[in-house]
Amino acid sequence: MPTLPLPHEFPSRYGVPVLRAVDTEIFQRRYFTHCLQCTFCNDWCCQFGVDVDRHHAERILSHADALEAYTGIPRDRWFTGEREADPDSPGGETWRTSVTDGACVFLNRQGRGCLLHAFCLEQGIDHHDLKSIVDGLFPLTFEDGVLCPALEAHDDELVCLGTGPTLYRGIREEIGYYFGAELVAVLDAMETGAR
Repeated sequence: MPTLPLPHEFPSRYGVPVLRAVDTEIFQRRYFTHCLQCTFCNDWCCQFGVDVDRHHAERILSHADALEAYTGIPRDRWFTGEREADPDSPGGETWRTSVTDGACVFLNRQGRGCLLHAFCLEQGIDHHDLKSIVDGLFPLTFEDGVLCPALEAHDDELVCLGTGPTLYRGIREEIGYYFGAELVAVLDAMETGAR
């Protein structure tokens, strides 16, 4: 699929990443979208853990006492300890969540979905405050200034591909949150041209 330039740079609300182009594959590929209504994937996408930018990792740790009480998981088990420098991530680096029993440490094993998200809902916290930008945009991501499908979607590994809205439509609201209404308007116009 072709990559189209954006009319100007669009920095995220954190300053980085900065988007300069879009992979038009986001307007073509489809996925189930409504994760908690899914009856077939068993939270497949949570099996790898997730990269958490330092900004959000620090926000998670700022709620450590309450999160430990809520999840029953000690804070020293939340992250692998590996940190990778990444100038395109808020805070300049990423931390990886631990994988426990074949899934992200924050996967709700007594139900469905993410314990961080559930904690935020219960505490009246905007989930964007604790969940990383990579997590919020999935199954889209950013790479070298390009908004594009995450590797799992691009490589046809994502279990829920093939039905439902496009990758773009499924994440449109999140794109607006992170990058603003102007980018959404630009992408809406590109989407119309990509049909």
